Amino acid sequence: MTEGKDYIILPGGLLAFTASYLSERGYCCGSGCMNCPYNHENVPEIRKDKPVKGKPHYEKESES
Repeated sequence: MTEGKDYIILPGGLLAFTASYLSERGYCCGSGCMNCPYNHENVPEIRKDKPVKGKPHYEKESES
């Protein structure tokens, strides 16, 4: 795996897979990945409502 291509390091040291890397899987895993290219289609509703660091974990970071 290559940083920047397959994953990014978020502030605070957390790792997030890129949409490119996740699309190679071929389906939404249901974990609520930040960069999910499948619109979080397999994320249970109960997980969509669970906030992580003050916002739902399935929302993408705003690109400034």
